[in-house]
Formats: sequence, C-alpha cells, structure tokens
Amino acid sequence: MNNEKYANMLIMPELNTIEKRLLPFGLLSELRQQTPVRYDSVRNCWDVFSYGEVQRILKDPKTFSSVRGAAGGQNLLFIDPPKHKQLRDLVNKAFTPKAIQGLVPRIEEISADLLDGVDGVDMNLVSDFATPLPVIVIAELLGTPAEDRAHFKHWSDILVESAEDESAEAYEAIMRKRMEAMQELAQYFGQLIKVRSRIPKDDLISALLAAKIDGVQLTEHEVISFCVLLLAAGNETTTNLIANGMRVLCEQPELQDELNRSPELIPGFIEETLRYYPPIIAIGRTATMDVELGSQRFKTGDQIIAWVGAANRDESVFAAPDRFDPRRMPNPHMSFGFGIHFCLGAPLARLEGKIALQMLTNRFDQFQLPDGNDLVPIRSSFVFGVKEYPISFVRRS
Repeated sequence: MNNEKYANMLIMPELNTIEKRLLPFGLLSELRQQTPVRYDSVRNCWDVFSYGEVQRILKDPKTFSSVRGAAGGQNLLFIDPPKHKQLRDLVNKAFTPKAIQGLVPRIEEISADLLDGVDGVDMNLVSDFATPLPVIVIAELLGTPAEDRAHFKHWSDILVESAEDESAEAYEAIMRKRMEAMQELAQYFGQLIKVRSRIPKDDLISALLAAKIDGVQLTEHEVISFCVLLLAAGNETTTNLIANGMRVLCEQPELQDELNRSPELIPGFIEETLRYYPPIIAIGRTATMDVELGSQRFKTGDQIIAWVGAANRDESVFAAPDRFDPRRMPNPHMSFGFGIHFCLGAPLARLEGKIALQMLTNRFDQFQLPDGNDLVPIRSSFVFGVKEYPISFVRRS
C-alpha cells in the first residue's frame, strides 16, 4: 500500500472513543507532557505535541515540507517556496484587509437572512447557520451560481474526512472517495473557467484567469487547485469556528453573561475559541532531510503530524491553558498555522466568526444544548468539530 499521506487518514489510536474525540485536549496535554515527540508505528508517522517543536516545524518549510503527491497539485497547502510565494502573492489581493472589510455588509446581510429563517426557539446551529454562511461567502467570492452551494458542502465534507478504521481497505476506500470528489470538483470548476474565459466577471476565478506570474498565466489546473483549496479550507474551518464558539458558550454559560455585559469582548472571544477549541488540531509535514527534533531523529521522507491542538495548551506559553479567557493577551495560538503557510483566509474566518457571534447574541439569549442530544464528532484526523449542534435559546425582545 502506498503510505503517501497515510498518517493524515488515520485517527490517533489513543483517540479511540467518541468522548475522547469530542474532547481530545486532556489527552493531548498528557501526551505533550509525557512524550513531546514520539513515533507511532500504527500510523507510520511522528507526532509532535509541544509548542516550540510545532512552531519550529511550521516555520521551516525547507526541512519540513508541505509537498504531497499528485493529489496536492498546485494547491497552496502542498507546495513550497519559491512557487508558493508567487502563487500566494497572486491570490492575496482578494484577502487584503481592505478587501475583507469590504465584505462586512454582505456577511451581515447573509447572516441576517439565515437567522430570519429560524422559527421558534431552537435550531441546528451547524446546518441552519454555521455551514451555509461561509459556503455562501466563499461561493460568491469565487463567482459560482447560488444553486450549487449544496454540492460545495458535500465535496468539502469529503475532502476532510478520515478513514473508518486502521485497515488498508478503509484507507483505500477514503482515498477513492476523495479522488472522486476531486475529479467532480475539477470538472465543475473546469466548466466554470471556460465560461469566465469568455465572459469575465468581478470574481476571484476571473481574477486568477487574468493574472500572470513572471509574465506567464496560470494553467487551468493551477486555477482549479486554488478554487478547491478556497472551497475546502474556506468553509469547513469557519463552520467549526462558529460551532465551537457556541459550544463554549453552552458549556460555560457564565461567558454568555460576560458577552452580554461587554460585547466588545467578542473579537477576543473568537481568538480564544481558536486557541481553546481550534477548528484544525493537527497539520501534516514531511521531513526533507535527516534532522533532530526534541531529542528524536527524523529520517528523510518521514511523515510528521504537528499537533496544534496540544501546542495551544502548552503551559510554558499559556498561563492557565485549560481556562477559557476572552481577555487573554497575548494569545499566540497556531490555529491558523505559522510561517509561510499561515492561513490565507484567516482574516475572513475571523470576520465571519465575529459577525456570526454578534448576530446570534444580539437576537438570542440563554443558549443551551438541550438534554438528550448526543454530539457526534467530525470523523477527521485533523479537523475538530461536531457534525450537528442543536441549540435552544430565548429570543430577545
């Protein structure tokens, strides 16, 4: 069996119950304290848990490469410098502070429309609000038709899914499923690219088609890879940020009172949610040379999983790391990565999270998870979130 990316397909053996996957952070802290760097023969990879080592991996792309096999294509996540910088600089124009700030009225409008559609005093936060909001935003940025949003959600779910178990058969099954989704996405965006080539619009796909690197236009494959990345990274992360933030509010209702008294804390609340319940808890890399890290010796080609979810609670960096503190300053979490692969869409995710929380707390109060709802974790080795999050609330007068 080809072991390329295999570690990223398997959930860590210690996370062997639903309860542990719903709350993995105690276990991750134990592993960080006991074995900051360790080899897992089941997944054929190294796990790195401490803040300093995780940061070193993420900021050194020369030694710890993001390059993956053919599936990665020209996706920003899976290429190294110098091509990475050229491509990132190109798409960065759509994510400048000014460009992102210009989206505020539209994100507020979408949020209001979604919440207007909520009847009664309960809803499924994930499917009714946290999923459609970022899907609509990213679809509009790309320039895709509104009626295709359900397809986007389906495809992006598959791209972050993990294998059912540790067998080779489960691994091959999830790889087939991913490749089918990638092919469907490639065909979809290929058709849209043909249309935009003839009739450009004020959208990201048209901008990518018009752009040049060193005088050379991007290939169709490169444009498609960008679109796939923005779709998958652009909505899954934000969905989980919003849902994880609401989960914090329901688990610690005293924070609801605090936000009601001090709504100016919302940006800090979003930042602390990113640290405390990060949407991405692990990031994969490959060693490009023999290297020592945390008194362990990595060999060229070794697969490495940098556990951001463990690093974000490292007591050597964060005081009282298991306490949720919306006033925490500074808050140097690595939930958007670190170094050259720092998440391009981080400003957009933060903005969507902030507006979502403002709209929810302006309209509703006394959020809670109703009794009898068993949460189901997203089955992924690197994404932290729940499939559904039903909430009840009181409407503000």
